[in-house]
Amino acid sequence: MPRRQLRLAAADGADVRAGFVRIRTELDLPDGFSEVVGAAAREAAAATRPAGAGRVDRTDLPFVTIDPADSRDLDQAVHLERRNEGGYRVHYAIADVAAFVAPGGPVDLEAHRRGVTLYAPDRRIPLHPEVLCEDAASLLPGVDRPALVWTMDLDADGEGVGVEVRRAVIRSRAKLSYTGVQRALDDGRADEQALLLREVGRLREEREHDRGGVDLPSPEREVVQDGSGWTLVLRAPLPVERWNAQMSLMCGMAAAQLMLSGGVGVLRTLPPADPRDLARLRRSARALAVPWPEETSYADFIRALDPYQPSHAALLASSTVTLRGAGYTSFEGGAPDQPLHAALASAYAHVTAPLRRLVDRYAAEVCVCLCAERDVPEWVRAGLTVVPKEMAEADRRAHQYERALVDLVEAALLQNHVGGHFTGVITEVDERAAKGTVQLRDPAVEARVTGERLPLGEVVRLRLAEADVTRRRVHFELA
Repeated sequence: MPRRQLRLAAADGADVRAGFVRIRTELDLPDGFSEVVGAAAREAAAATRPAGAGRVDRTDLPFVTIDPADSRDLDQAVHLERRNEGGYRVHYAIADVAAFVAPGGPVDLEAHRRGVTLYAPDRRIPLHPEVLCEDAASLLPGVDRPALVWTMDLDADGEGVGVEVRRAVIRSRAKLSYTGVQRALDDGRADEQALLLREVGRLREEREHDRGGVDLPSPEREVVQDGSGWTLVLRAPLPVERWNAQMSLMCGMAAAQLMLSGGVGVLRTLPPADPRDLARLRRSARALAVPWPEETSYADFIRALDPYQPSHAALLASSTVTLRGAGYTSFEGGAPDQPLHAALASAYAHVTAPLRRLVDRYAAEVCVCLCAERDVPEWVRAGLTVVPKEMAEADRRAHQYERALVDLVEAALLQNHVGGHFTGVITEVDERAAKGTVQLRDPAVEARVTGERLPLGEVVRLRLAEADVTRRRVHFELA
Protein backbone atom coordinates (compact mmCIF):
# COMPACT_ATOMS: atom_id res chain seq x y z
CA MET A 1 0.00 0.00 0.00
CA PRO A 2 1.30 3.51 -0.71
CA ARG A 3 2.33 5.74 2.14
CA ARG A 4 0.06 8.61 3.08
CA GLN A 5 1.12 12.03 1.89
CA LEU A 6 1.34 13.70 5.29
CA ARG A 7 4.02 12.96 7.85
CA LEU A 8 2.22 12.48 11.18
CA ALA A 9 3.79 13.10 14.54
CA ALA A 10 3.14 10.55 17.25
CA ALA A 11 -0.06 11.05 19.20
CA ASP A 12 0.47 13.01 22.40
CA GLY A 13 1.48 10.59 25.16
CA ALA A 14 -0.33 12.24 28.06
CA ASP A 15 -3.59 12.69 26.14
CA VAL A 16 -3.58 9.09 24.97
CA ARG A 17 -2.79 7.75 28.43
CA ALA A 18 -5.71 9.74 29.81
CA GLY A 19 -7.86 8.22 27.06
CA PHE A 20 -6.79 4.72 28.07
CA VAL A 21 -7.98 5.44 31.61
CA ARG A 22 -11.34 6.78 30.32
CA ILE A 23 -11.89 3.62 28.30
CA ARG A 24 -11.30 1.40 31.31
CA THR A 25 -13.76 3.50 33.30
CA GLU A 26 -16.39 3.38 30.53
CA LEU A 27 -16.11 -0.40 30.27
CA ASP A 28 -16.10 -0.79 34.06
CA LEU A 29 -12.90 -2.85 33.97
CA PRO A 30 -11.33 -3.92 37.28
CA ASP A 31 -8.53 -1.84 38.79
CA GLY A 32 -6.39 -4.15 40.89
CA PHE A 33 -7.64 -6.90 43.20
CA SER A 34 -9.57 -6.70 46.43
CA GLU A 35 -7.68 -7.25 49.67
CA VAL A 36 -9.50 -10.56 50.13
CA VAL A 37 -8.34 -11.84 46.73
CA GLY A 38 -4.84 -10.47 47.21
CA ALA A 39 -4.49 -12.08 50.62
CA ALA A 40 -5.67 -15.45 49.31
CA ALA A 41 -3.18 -15.25 46.45
CA ARG A 42 -0.31 -14.36 48.77
CA GLU A 43 -1.24 -17.22 51.08
CA ALA A 44 -1.35 -19.69 48.17
CA ALA A 45 1.99 -18.45 46.84
CA ALA A 46 3.62 -18.93 50.22
CA ALA A 47 2.04 -22.31 50.97
CA THR A 48 2.40 -24.10 47.63
CA ARG A 49 5.50 -26.23 47.15
CA PRO A 50 6.62 -27.23 43.64
CA ALA A 51 7.30 -30.85 44.59
CA GLY A 52 4.64 -33.00 46.16
CA ALA A 53 2.77 -36.24 46.10
CA GLY A 54 1.97 -37.40 42.60
CA ARG A 55 4.48 -35.10 40.89
CA VAL A 56 7.34 -36.46 38.82
CA ASP A 57 10.68 -34.68 38.98
CA ARG A 58 11.53 -33.29 35.54
CA THR A 59 14.13 -30.77 36.65
CA ASP A 60 16.56 -32.83 34.57
CA LEU A 61 15.02 -31.44 31.37
CA PRO A 62 16.59 -28.12 30.29
CA PHE A 63 13.34 -26.31 29.54
CA VAL A 64 13.40 -22.74 28.19
CA THR A 65 10.65 -20.16 27.76
CA ILE A 66 10.28 -18.05 24.60
CA ASP A 67 8.13 -14.94 24.94
CA PRO A 68 8.15 -11.19 24.34
CA ALA A 69 11.18 -9.75 26.11
CA ASP A 70 9.19 -7.90 28.80
CA SER A 71 6.84 -10.79 29.71
CA ARG A 72 6.76 -12.19 33.23
CA ASP A 73 3.54 -14.24 33.05
CA LEU A 74 5.26 -17.27 31.54
CA ASP A 75 2.77 -20.09 30.89
CA GLN A 76 4.87 -22.34 28.65
CA ALA A 77 8.34 -23.86 28.57
CA VAL A 78 9.61 -26.19 25.89
CA HIS A 79 12.28 -28.82 25.35
CA LEU A 80 12.70 -30.80 22.12
CA GLU A 81 14.76 -33.87 21.31
CA ARG A 82 15.15 -36.50 18.64
CA ARG A 83 13.79 -39.98 19.34
CA ASN A 84 16.15 -42.93 18.98
CA GLU A 85 13.60 -44.71 16.80
CA GLY A 86 13.21 -41.64 14.58
CA GLY A 87 11.05 -38.58 14.82
CA TYR A 88 10.88 -36.16 17.71
CA ARG A 89 9.79 -35.82 21.32
CA VAL A 90 8.40 -32.48 22.48
CA HIS A 91 8.20 -31.80 26.20
CA TYR A 92 5.86 -28.89 26.81
CA ALA A 93 5.54 -27.63 30.37
CA ILE A 94 2.49 -25.55 31.26
CA ALA A 95 2.11 -23.57 34.48
CA ASP A 96 0.03 -25.58 36.94
CA VAL A 97 -2.35 -22.85 38.06
CA ALA A 98 -4.66 -25.34 39.75
CA ALA A 99 -1.91 -25.95 42.32
CA PHE A 100 -2.43 -22.38 43.57
CA VAL A 101 -6.15 -21.72 43.02
CA ALA A 102 -8.60 -23.35 45.43
CA PRO A 103 -11.92 -24.17 43.71
CA GLY A 104 -14.58 -21.79 44.97
CA GLY A 105 -12.02 -19.62 46.76
CA PRO A 106 -11.55 -15.86 46.32
CA VAL A 107 -8.92 -16.17 43.55
CA ASP A 108 -11.03 -18.70 41.66
CA LEU A 109 -14.22 -16.62 41.88
CA GLU A 110 -12.39 -13.50 40.69
CA ALA A 111 -10.86 -15.43 37.77
CA HIS A 112 -14.35 -16.52 36.74
CA ARG A 113 -15.47 -12.89 36.78
CA ARG A 114 -12.54 -11.78 34.60
CA GLY A 115 -12.12 -14.74 32.22
CA VAL A 116 -8.97 -13.48 30.50
CA THR A 117 -6.04 -11.15 30.98
CA LEU A 118 -6.69 -7.83 29.24
CA TYR A 119 -3.81 -6.05 27.53
CA ALA A 120 -3.31 -2.37 26.79
CA PRO A 121 -0.20 -0.46 25.73
CA ASP A 122 0.15 1.14 29.16
CA ARG A 123 -0.81 -1.74 31.48
CA ARG A 124 -2.29 -5.20 31.86
CA ILE A 125 -5.39 -6.26 33.76
CA PRO A 126 -4.34 -9.77 34.79
CA LEU A 127 -6.57 -12.77 35.30
CA HIS A 128 -4.78 -13.64 38.55
CA PRO A 129 -2.95 -11.45 41.09
CA GLU A 130 0.64 -10.66 40.10
CA VAL A 131 2.05 -12.60 43.05
CA LEU A 132 0.84 -15.69 41.18
CA CYS A 133 0.87 -14.88 37.46
CA GLU A 134 4.21 -13.05 37.48
CA ASP A 135 5.92 -14.88 40.31
CA ALA A 136 4.94 -18.05 42.15
CA ALA A 137 3.05 -19.76 39.30
CA SER A 138 5.08 -18.32 36.42
CA LEU A 139 7.73 -20.54 34.81
CA LEU A 140 10.56 -18.13 35.58
CA PRO A 141 14.13 -19.36 35.05
CA GLY A 142 16.31 -20.82 37.77
CA VAL A 143 13.53 -21.81 40.19
CA ASP A 144 11.51 -24.98 40.68
CA ARG A 145 7.90 -24.67 39.59
CA PRO A 146 4.86 -26.98 39.57
CA ALA A 147 3.83 -27.70 36.00
CA LEU A 148 1.79 -29.95 33.76
CA VAL A 149 4.31 -31.61 31.45
CA TRP A 150 2.95 -32.74 28.11
CA THR A 151 5.11 -35.35 26.37
CA MET A 152 4.26 -35.52 22.68
CA ASP A 153 5.93 -37.98 20.34
CA LEU A 154 6.06 -37.21 16.62
CA ASP A 155 7.10 -39.25 13.63
CA ALA A 156 9.69 -38.07 11.12
CA ASP A 157 7.03 -36.01 9.30
CA GLY A 158 5.96 -34.21 12.47
CA GLU A 159 2.70 -36.14 12.88
CA GLY A 160 1.72 -36.98 16.44
CA VAL A 161 1.99 -40.64 17.44
CA GLY A 162 1.68 -40.48 21.24
CA VAL A 163 0.84 -38.11 24.09
CA GLU A 164 0.62 -38.02 27.85
CA VAL A 165 0.39 -35.27 30.45
CA ARG A 166 1.49 -35.52 34.08
CA ARG A 167 1.93 -33.24 37.04
CA ALA A 168 5.61 -32.51 37.54
CA VAL A 169 8.15 -30.13 38.95
CA ILE A 170 10.41 -28.38 36.43
CA ARG A 171 13.12 -25.74 36.36
CA SER A 172 13.42 -23.49 33.32
CA ARG A 173 17.02 -22.79 32.35
CA ALA A 174 16.51 -19.52 30.47
CA LYS A 175 13.97 -16.84 29.62
CA LEU A 176 14.45 -16.25 25.89
CA SER A 177 12.83 -13.63 23.67
CA TYR A 178 11.40 -14.07 20.20
CA THR A 179 13.72 -11.44 18.77
CA GLY A 180 16.78 -12.99 20.39
CA VAL A 181 16.04 -16.50 19.16
CA GLN A 182 15.19 -15.25 15.67
CA ARG A 183 18.42 -13.26 15.54
CA ALA A 184 20.44 -16.31 16.56
CA LEU A 185 18.76 -18.42 13.86
CA ASP A 186 19.34 -15.76 11.22
CA ASP A 187 22.99 -15.28 12.24
CA GLY A 188 23.83 -18.98 12.37
CA ARG A 189 24.47 -18.89 16.13
CA ALA A 190 21.41 -20.85 17.22
CA ASP A 191 21.74 -23.77 19.63
CA GLU A 192 20.27 -27.21 19.07
CA GLN A 193 16.98 -26.33 20.79
CA ALA A 194 16.32 -23.37 18.50
CA LEU A 195 17.25 -25.44 15.45
CA LEU A 196 14.89 -28.22 16.53
CA LEU A 197 12.12 -25.69 17.16
CA ARG A 198 12.52 -24.44 13.59
CA GLU A 199 12.66 -27.98 12.20
CA VAL A 200 9.61 -29.25 14.06
CA GLY A 201 7.74 -25.96 13.63
CA ARG A 202 8.13 -26.14 9.86
CA LEU A 203 6.97 -29.76 9.81
CA ARG A 204 3.90 -28.83 11.82
CA GLU A 205 3.15 -26.01 9.38
CA GLU A 206 3.32 -28.57 6.56
CA ARG A 207 0.93 -30.88 8.42
CA GLU A 208 -1.45 -27.94 8.92
CA HIS A 209 -1.32 -27.27 5.19
CA ASP A 210 -2.02 -30.95 4.46
CA ARG A 211 -5.05 -30.92 6.76
CA GLY A 212 -6.45 -27.86 5.01
CA GLY A 213 -5.92 -25.41 7.86
CA VAL A 214 -6.57 -21.74 7.16
CA ASP A 215 -3.95 -19.21 8.23
CA LEU A 216 -4.74 -15.59 7.36
CA PRO A 217 -1.41 -13.94 6.46
CA SER A 218 -2.54 -10.45 7.49
CA PRO A 219 -0.15 -8.47 9.70
CA GLU A 220 -1.51 -7.30 13.04
CA ARG A 221 -2.03 -3.68 14.01
CA GLU A 222 -0.16 -2.72 17.15
CA VAL A 223 -0.20 0.39 19.30
CA VAL A 224 3.44 1.20 20.08
CA GLN A 225 5.28 3.99 21.81
CA ASP A 226 6.99 6.51 19.54
CA GLY A 227 9.21 8.66 21.70
CA SER A 228 6.92 10.21 24.30
CA GLY A 229 3.82 9.51 22.19
CA TRP A 230 1.99 6.65 20.51
CA THR A 231 1.49 5.40 16.98
CA LEU A 232 0.10 2.41 15.09
CA VAL A 233 2.15 -0.03 13.05
CA LEU A 234 1.52 -3.17 11.03
CA ARG A 235 3.56 -6.08 12.38
CA ALA A 236 3.90 -9.54 10.92
CA PRO A 237 4.92 -12.28 13.38
CA LEU A 238 8.51 -13.46 13.30
CA PRO A 239 9.02 -16.99 11.95
CA VAL A 240 10.05 -18.19 15.43
CA GLU A 241 6.72 -16.91 16.80
CA ARG A 242 4.88 -19.07 14.27
CA TRP A 243 6.99 -22.12 15.10
CA ASN A 244 6.51 -21.62 18.82
CA ALA A 245 2.77 -21.22 18.23
CA GLN A 246 2.80 -24.58 16.45
CA MET A 247 3.97 -26.22 19.69
CA SER A 248 0.97 -24.74 21.47
CA LEU A 249 -1.42 -25.74 18.68
CA MET A 250 -0.04 -29.28 18.69
CA CYS A 251 -0.62 -29.49 22.44
CA GLY A 252 -4.17 -28.15 22.06
CA MET A 253 -4.99 -30.69 19.36
CA ALA A 254 -3.58 -33.52 21.49
CA ALA A 255 -5.69 -32.33 24.42
CA ALA A 256 -8.81 -32.30 22.26
CA GLN A 257 -8.24 -35.89 21.18
CA LEU A 258 -7.73 -36.99 24.79
CA MET A 259 -11.00 -35.35 25.83
CA LEU A 260 -12.95 -36.67 22.86
CA SER A 261 -11.70 -40.20 23.60
CA GLY A 262 -12.63 -39.77 27.26
CA GLY A 263 -16.06 -38.33 26.49
CA VAL A 264 -15.66 -35.24 28.66
CA GLY A 265 -14.06 -31.82 28.26
CA VAL A 266 -14.30 -28.42 26.64
CA LEU A 267 -13.16 -27.60 23.09
CA ARG A 268 -12.45 -24.41 21.20
CA THR A 269 -14.71 -24.79 18.18
CA LEU A 270 -15.27 -22.98 14.90
CA PRO A 271 -17.88 -24.18 12.39
CA PRO A 272 -16.92 -24.77 8.76
CA ALA A 273 -17.30 -21.81 6.42
CA ASP A 274 -20.79 -21.22 5.07
CA PRO A 275 -20.82 -22.17 1.34
CA ARG A 276 -22.64 -18.91 0.63
CA ASP A 277 -19.76 -16.93 2.17
CA LEU A 278 -17.25 -18.87 0.09
CA ALA A 279 -19.30 -18.18 -3.04
CA ARG A 280 -19.33 -14.46 -2.24
CA LEU A 281 -15.57 -14.52 -1.70
CA ARG A 282 -15.08 -16.19 -5.09
CA ARG A 283 -17.19 -13.48 -6.71
CA SER A 284 -15.06 -10.83 -5.00
CA ALA A 285 -11.90 -12.51 -6.27
CA ARG A 286 -13.26 -12.42 -9.83
CA ALA A 287 -14.24 -8.76 -9.46
CA LEU A 288 -10.75 -7.92 -8.21
CA ALA A 289 -9.09 -9.98 -10.97
CA VAL A 290 -7.33 -12.22 -8.45
CA PRO A 291 -7.08 -15.74 -9.94
CA TRP A 292 -8.73 -18.51 -7.92
CA PRO A 293 -8.67 -21.74 -9.95
CA GLU A 294 -11.57 -24.09 -9.26
CA GLU A 295 -9.17 -26.84 -8.17
CA THR A 296 -7.52 -24.56 -5.55
CA SER A 297 -8.96 -24.94 -2.08
CA TYR A 298 -10.05 -22.02 0.05
CA ALA A 299 -7.15 -22.63 2.46
CA ASP A 300 -4.54 -22.68 -0.33
CA PHE A 301 -6.03 -19.57 -1.93
CA ILE A 302 -5.92 -17.59 1.34
CA ARG A 303 -2.41 -18.80 2.12
CA ALA A 304 -1.13 -17.44 -1.21
CA LEU A 305 -2.49 -13.91 -0.75
CA ASP A 306 -0.08 -11.03 -0.16
CA PRO A 307 -1.56 -8.56 2.36
CA TYR A 308 0.57 -5.76 0.91
CA GLN A 309 -1.10 -5.97 -2.49
CA PRO A 310 -4.25 -3.81 -2.45
CA SER A 311 -6.59 -6.33 -4.08
CA HIS A 312 -5.29 -9.12 -1.84
CA ALA A 313 -5.72 -6.98 1.27
CA ALA A 314 -9.37 -6.46 0.35
CA LEU A 315 -9.90 -10.20 -0.07
CA LEU A 316 -8.26 -10.92 3.27
CA ALA A 317 -10.57 -8.43 4.94
CA SER A 318 -13.55 -10.06 3.25
CA SER A 319 -12.42 -13.57 4.16
CA THR A 320 -12.85 -13.00 7.89
CA VAL A 321 -16.59 -13.56 7.38
CA THR A 322 -15.80 -17.21 6.64
CA LEU A 323 -14.30 -17.64 10.11
CA ARG A 324 -17.32 -16.58 12.15
CA GLY A 325 -18.81 -18.42 15.10
CA ALA A 326 -15.80 -19.35 17.24
CA GLY A 327 -16.74 -20.42 20.74
CA TYR A 328 -16.26 -22.98 23.49
CA THR A 329 -18.15 -26.26 23.54
CA SER A 330 -18.25 -28.39 26.70
CA PHE A 331 -19.46 -31.99 26.64
CA GLU A 332 -19.86 -35.05 28.82
CA GLY A 333 -20.99 -38.54 27.95
CA GLY A 334 -20.02 -38.31 24.29
CA ALA A 335 -18.52 -36.06 21.65
CA PRO A 336 -20.35 -32.89 20.59
CA ASP A 337 -22.08 -32.79 17.23
CA GLN A 338 -19.55 -30.26 15.88
CA PRO A 339 -16.15 -30.77 17.57
CA LEU A 340 -13.89 -29.14 14.98
CA HIS A 341 -12.02 -25.87 14.77
CA ALA A 342 -12.40 -25.23 11.06
CA ALA A 343 -9.39 -22.91 10.74
CA LEU A 344 -7.15 -25.71 12.07
CA ALA A 345 -9.08 -28.49 10.31
CA SER A 346 -8.87 -30.41 13.57
CA ALA A 347 -10.41 -30.70 17.01
CA TYR A 348 -8.65 -28.28 19.34
CA ALA A 349 -8.69 -27.14 22.96
CA HIS A 350 -7.15 -24.27 24.88
CA VAL A 351 -4.77 -25.70 27.51
CA THR A 352 -1.50 -23.78 27.19
CA ALA A 353 -2.22 -20.35 28.72
CA PRO A 354 -3.80 -20.93 32.16
CA LEU A 355 -2.18 -17.85 33.68
CA ARG A 356 -4.04 -15.68 31.14
CA ARG A 357 -7.19 -17.62 30.21
CA LEU A 358 -9.69 -19.29 32.56
CA VAL A 359 -10.80 -22.20 30.36
CA ASP A 360 -7.28 -23.64 30.08
CA ARG A 361 -7.22 -24.65 33.75
CA TYR A 362 -10.38 -26.72 33.31
CA ALA A 363 -9.45 -28.38 30.02
CA ALA A 364 -5.96 -29.27 31.25
CA GLU A 365 -7.33 -30.76 34.49
CA VAL A 366 -9.60 -33.05 32.46
CA CYS A 367 -6.60 -34.24 30.43
CA VAL A 368 -4.45 -34.92 33.50
CA CYS A 369 -7.23 -37.04 35.01
CA LEU A 370 -7.84 -38.95 31.79
CA CYS A 371 -4.15 -39.80 31.41
CA ALA A 372 -3.98 -40.94 35.05
CA GLU A 373 -7.26 -42.88 34.64
CA ARG A 374 -8.82 -40.94 37.51
CA ASP A 375 -12.28 -39.47 37.79
CA VAL A 376 -12.57 -35.84 36.73
CA PRO A 377 -13.14 -33.79 39.94
CA GLU A 378 -16.59 -32.42 40.62
CA TRP A 379 -15.33 -28.81 40.59
CA VAL A 380 -14.13 -29.35 37.02
CA ARG A 381 -17.36 -30.98 35.88
CA ALA A 382 -19.37 -28.17 37.46
CA GLY A 383 -17.14 -25.60 35.80
CA LEU A 384 -17.61 -27.11 32.36
CA THR A 385 -21.27 -26.07 32.45
CA VAL A 386 -20.52 -22.37 33.02
CA VAL A 387 -17.06 -21.72 31.55
CA PRO A 388 -18.14 -21.53 27.86
CA LYS A 389 -20.58 -18.71 28.61
CA GLU A 390 -18.07 -16.92 30.85
CA MET A 391 -15.39 -17.16 28.16
CA ALA A 392 -17.75 -15.84 25.49
CA GLU A 393 -18.41 -12.77 27.62
CA ALA A 394 -14.71 -12.36 28.43
CA ASP A 395 -13.75 -12.58 24.75
CA ARG A 396 -16.44 -10.04 23.84
CA ARG A 397 -15.15 -7.65 26.51
CA ALA A 398 -11.52 -8.11 25.41
CA HIS A 399 -12.41 -7.39 21.78
CA GLN A 400 -14.38 -4.29 22.79
CA TYR A 401 -11.45 -3.06 24.89
CA GLU A 402 -8.86 -3.64 22.18
CA ARG A 403 -11.04 -1.98 19.55
CA ALA A 404 -11.56 1.10 21.75
CA LEU A 405 -7.82 1.42 22.42
CA VAL A 406 -6.97 1.31 18.72
CA ASP A 407 -9.79 3.72 17.83
CA LEU A 408 -8.45 6.19 20.39
CA VAL A 409 -4.92 6.14 19.00
CA GLU A 410 -6.19 6.45 15.42
CA ALA A 411 -8.18 9.57 16.29
CA ALA A 412 -5.32 11.05 18.32
CA LEU A 413 -2.85 10.52 15.48
CA LEU A 414 -5.11 12.25 12.95
CA GLN A 415 -6.88 14.93 14.99
CA ASN A 416 -4.63 17.75 13.75
CA HIS A 417 -4.99 16.77 10.09
CA VAL A 418 -8.73 17.09 9.41
CA GLY A 419 -9.11 18.31 5.84
CA GLY A 420 -5.80 16.74 4.81
CA HIS A 421 -5.39 14.24 2.02
CA PHE A 422 -4.19 10.65 2.30
CA THR A 423 -4.00 7.52 0.20
CA GLY A 424 -5.29 4.12 1.23
CA VAL A 425 -6.89 0.90 0.05
CA ILE A 426 -10.63 0.22 0.12
CA THR A 427 -10.91 -3.16 1.88
CA GLU A 428 -14.69 -3.40 2.41
CA VAL A 429 -17.69 -1.84 0.66
CA ASP A 430 -21.37 -1.54 1.55
CA GLU A 431 -22.79 -0.26 -1.74
CA ARG A 432 -26.30 0.22 -0.35
CA ALA A 433 -25.05 2.77 2.19
CA ALA A 434 -22.23 4.24 0.07
CA LYS A 435 -19.73 3.46 2.82
CA GLY A 436 -16.92 1.07 3.50
CA THR A 437 -13.57 0.56 5.20
CA VAL A 438 -10.24 2.00 4.17
CA GLN A 439 -6.79 0.84 5.29
CA LEU A 440 -3.80 3.15 5.55
CA ARG A 441 -0.44 1.52 5.95
CA ASP A 442 1.66 4.05 7.86
CA PRO A 443 0.25 4.71 10.38
CA ALA A 444 -1.79 1.51 10.33
CA VAL A 445 -5.17 3.23 10.48
CA GLU A 446 -8.35 1.37 9.47
CA ALA A 447 -11.39 3.63 9.33
CA ARG A 448 -14.80 4.33 7.86
CA VAL A 449 -14.93 5.88 4.40
CA THR A 450 -17.92 7.26 2.49
CA GLY A 451 -18.39 8.01 -1.18
CA GLU A 452 -20.29 6.93 -4.25
CA ARG A 453 -19.00 3.84 -6.06
CA LEU A 454 -16.17 2.98 -3.66
CA PRO A 455 -13.70 0.84 -5.65
CA LEU A 456 -13.01 -2.33 -3.66
CA GLY A 457 -9.35 -3.33 -3.56
CA GLU A 458 -8.05 -0.15 -5.18
CA VAL A 459 -5.72 2.56 -3.98
CA VAL A 460 -7.68 5.78 -3.59
CA ARG A 461 -7.13 9.38 -2.62
CA LEU A 462 -8.94 10.38 0.57
CA ARG A 463 -9.88 13.48 2.51
CA LEU A 464 -9.95 13.23 6.31
CA ALA A 465 -13.40 14.48 7.30
CA GLU A 466 -13.38 13.69 11.04
CA ALA A 467 -10.94 12.68 13.76
CA ASP A 468 -12.74 12.97 17.10
CA VAL A 469 -10.66 11.81 20.08
CA THR A 470 -13.53 12.03 22.57
CA ARG A 471 -15.85 9.84 20.46
CA ARG A 472 -12.90 7.81 19.11
CA ARG A 473 -14.15 8.24 15.54
CA VAL A 474 -12.22 8.62 12.30
CA HIS A 475 -14.03 9.21 9.01
CA PHE A 476 -12.60 9.65 5.53
CA GLU A 477 -14.33 10.75 2.37
CA LEU A 478 -13.39 9.72 -1.14
CA ALA A 479 -11.57 12.73 -2.57
